[in-house]
Amino acid sequence: MRTAKSKNTSALKAVKKKSPTVKKTAAKTTKGLVIVITGNGKGKTTAAFGQALRAIGQGYKVFILQFMKGRKYGEFIAAEKYLPHLTIRMSGLDSFVMRDNPAAIDIELAQKGLDAAKKAINSGKYNMVILDEINVALDFKLIKLKNVIELIKNKPPALDLILTGRYASAEIMKLADTVSEVKEIKHHYASGIKDRAGIEY
Repeated sequence: MRTAKSKNTSALKAVKKKSPTVKKTAAKTTKGLVIVITGNGKGKTTAAFGQALRAIGQGYKVFILQFMKGRKYGEFIAAEKYLPHLTIRMSGLDSFVMRDNPAAIDIELAQKGLDAAKKAINSGKYNMVILDEINVALDFKLIKLKNVIELIKNKPPALDLILTGRYASAEIMKLADTVSEVKEIKHHYASGIKDRAGIEY
């Protein structure tokens, strides 16, 4: 008669034998996620950078394209100094864009940003790509929705893709695996508190 100890030993051997196959199957079936972070509240870009930091902690390489931004915010400076696995590119000016009448340069820079994002997505160098403020660029008609939808549908299967910014379109939210809305309840701007280093930039 087999003892409890011998049964446990046999079970452990069986698990060890199967483990490599389980890991191999899991690796093959890993699906990259499409995540949308939208809404009128503060914290969408901050949330995306938190996700990037988590990915970097797991050894992943992350590429971020910031639409409609032309200033080196704190996250950009931190990435250059301390995070070699995080690459950030900006594609915009450090000025407001007219929603109903964008300047030709704003459209040109957004298109260049989309081209750079597409190149990064298809390069095979990155595990995660974040398109910061792309929803706003779409809403302002700086880039075409059909091109972004094509980008999402044709991304490498294992790549995680995050799209941030208010005004996310229904079509993009439908394609996403996860959609989070950051809702404004209260903002310090309403009290006359101006933007601050480390908070807004």
